[in-house]
Amino acid sequence: MTDAGQVLILAGRFDPTCDLVVEELDRRAVPVFRADMAEFPLSLTLAANLSGNLSGNRWHGTLKNDRRTLDIASVRSVYYRRPTRPRFPQGMSSQARKVAETEARWGFGGLLSALPCRWLPPPGKAADAEYKPLQLRIAAEAGLSVPRTLITNDPDAARDFAAGTGGPVVYKPFFHVRGTVHGQTVAVYANVVDPDDLSHPDIATTAHLFQEWVPKAHEVRQTAVDGRIFAAEIHADSDAGHIDWRSDYDSHTYKICEPPADVAAGVLRVLDCLGLPYGAFDFVVTPDGAWRFLEVNPSGQYGFIEQATGLPITAAICDYLEGTGS
Repeated sequence: MTDAGQVLILAGRFDPTCDLVVEELDRRAVPVFRADMAEFPLSLTLAANLSGNLSGNRWHGTLKNDRRTLDIASVRSVYYRRPTRPRFPQGMSSQARKVAETEARWGFGGLLSALPCRWLPPPGKAADAEYKPLQLRIAAEAGLSVPRTLITNDPDAARDFAAGTGGPVVYKPFFHVRGTVHGQTVAVYANVVDPDDLSHPDIATTAHLFQEWVPKAHEVRQTAVDGRIFAAEIHADSDAGHIDWRSDYDSHTYKICEPPADVAAGVLRVLDCLGLPYGAFDFVVTPDGAWRFLEVNPSGQYGFIEQATGLPITAAICDYLEGTGS
C-alpha cells in the first residue's frame, strides 16, 4: 500500500462487479469502506465539519453504518458504482420525502463531491457522459468512425433518413429502458426498424434515435482504465444477439484482441474530453475490418469480460483507486 487512506465504495449491496474490486483491494490490504446510498439516512449516519480557516480547509468527520466507521478525511479515492437512492421512513409524507431527497442529494452528495480525492468515475462528469448525442459528437471529433444518426420526433424526418441510408435502420433508446410486464422483467434493446413503422404516430410523442445499420463481423468491448485499454471481441451466435449483444449473453464467445492504434488513441481522446478515468466502449467491426463506434458507458459492466478472457481489468481499477496508477 503506497498511501495512507481508505477507498470509499458507493454501490448497491448486490453487485458482483463491485465485489471483484473489494476482493482485490482486500488482497492488497487496502482498507475499504463500502456503503450504499440507500442506507442513508436510516442506517448510514454522517457528521462532518469544516473549520473555515487555512489550517482547517478540509472536511472532517465520520460516516458510520452498522458495520464500520469511516474517517472522511482519510478517503484516498471513491469507487462510484451505481448506488441506489436514499430511503426514508415509511411514514414520511410525500412533501417531506421530496424535501428530504433533495437535501440528501445536495447535502450528503455535495459533501462527497467536496472530498479532495480521485473518483472512478466522477459522478457529475459520468452523468454528462451518459448523453448519447454528446458521446457521438465527441467520438467523431476524436477521429472515431460514427454511424449516420438521426434524433427526431418527426415521422417524416425518420422516413427520409431511412430512405437516405439505402439500407436497414436501427432504433436505440437513449438510456436504459427496463421494467416489469406481467411479472416478467423486460428491457428495450437496439432493434432493426421496419420502414413501415416509421410512419407510426408514436414517433411524434418523444425523441427517438435512429442509426444506419452497420454490417457486423463481430463487436468489440474496449474497457479503458486510466490510459490502459483492454479489448475483447464479442461473437454473438443468435439473431437477437447479432443485433444487440446485450439481449443474449448466453450466445456469446469472446476473444482478446488488439485495437488499431488510431482507434485506441481515439478512445483515450474521448475519455480525456469527457473527463473520465474509465469507460466501457462498444464498437462494431465490419466484415472488411472497419471499426465503428457505437457508445461508451462511463460505469459499464466489465466482470463478464474479465471472467471470460482473464483480462486484468479489476487490477487496473484497483491500481487507480489505490493510487499506484498514473
